[in-house]
Amino acid sequence: MKALCWEGVNKLAVERVPDPQILNDQDAILKVTLTTTCGSDLHLIGGYIPTMKSGDVIGHEFMGEIVEVGSGVRRRKVGDRVVVCSFIGCGRCWYCTHDLWSLCDNTNTNWELAQEIFGFETGGVYGYSHAMGGFKGSHSEYIRIPFADYGTFPIPDGVSDKDALYASDAAPTGWMGAHLGGVKSGDIVAVWGAGGVGQMAARSAQILGAERVIVIDWLPERLAMVERYIDAETIDFSKIDVDAELRERTGGRGPDVCIEAVGMEAVSVPDGQYAYDKVKQQLRLQQERPIAVREAIYSCRKGGSVFILGVFGGLADKFPLGPMMNKGLSVAGAQQHGHRYIPMLLKRIANGEMSARHLATHEMSLDEGPKGYDIFKNKKDGCVRVVFRPHG
Repeated sequence: MKALCWEGVNKLAVERVPDPQILNDQDAILKVTLTTTCGSDLHLIGGYIPTMKSGDVIGHEFMGEIVEVGSGVRRRKVGDRVVVCSFIGCGRCWYCTHDLWSLCDNTNTNWELAQEIFGFETGGVYGYSHAMGGFKGSHSEYIRIPFADYGTFPIPDGVSDKDALYASDAAPTGWMGAHLGGVKSGDIVAVWGAGGVGQMAARSAQILGAERVIVIDWLPERLAMVERYIDAETIDFSKIDVDAELRERTGGRGPDVCIEAVGMEAVSVPDGQYAYDKVKQQLRLQQERPIAVREAIYSCRKGGSVFILGVFGGLADKFPLGPMMNKGLSVAGAQQHGHRYIPMLLKRIANGEMSARHLATHEMSLDEGPKGYDIFKNKKDGCVRVVFRPHG
């Protein structure tokens, strides 16, 4: 079958790879209908996530049709149209049974490698390095789904493929940031990043009762998309001092909840601190550019909440520990516990309360995968997300 493979830093190629096979009785084989780019894929492509190998199939946000099931699969059958959570959960370990699915004890088959790099093991992730399990990714014609009874979710009738696609990752990640960030009725919420996850975090905060939501970015087409489709306020950080503007809009206090949805390759206006972060990251003296996290901590009101959704992989210099502690902030973060949220989100998508299809600004065949990632990475042509159709 065809698949989009990582071949080295900033090198992608469409290749022929072996068809997936049922390996365990709880597996299913999925014919991939739609699969989309995600900002966290760019960390792989740029070489910031270790343990990638030439020929690894990438991609983790997808939906499709089940074409084969193992003998132990009970809840799914051939022909089911499903969306798949990007993280893999066994459904039985302590973490899964406590709705902490991305921390599953049993799905990262390379747990020793993960412990060596991170000091602990996460759950497995499709197409996201050997430290995260070495699973084949979704940018392919077919994919093996371990623990299919738990990780696949039937798409309601009337919900289109494209509507359902972002329930795989962007929507549940965004919802988790608003939910675990503690958004409640009347709150003012600031979201750093107007990509797919940031927009879904902003919409989720609105649904949870936020009085005002402010999204921060610098790309005019993304800010315009936030205003049009999310109906949230925006700040262009390239033109306005973010901290001063947030204080101005919140009566001097700062937002109640700040959600970081940017990650380890954040950008900012050129200054000494940005140059320092960029040089250290390029030299691998630190793995992160935690610019948005720092801004969130400095701007959040005293006693407020900061939730980190962007992907980070290691150590960060100049973390504002003093401001965090002395302001009495609650700071948390997580990879998405999608199994906890996807069924609820599919219902909200079905009734029109939430929509993410506007994120798919570009659509193309899998054969155009390298071109798609070039457009996506370099923010060409107003790109927010590229959707691939592996079967044309």
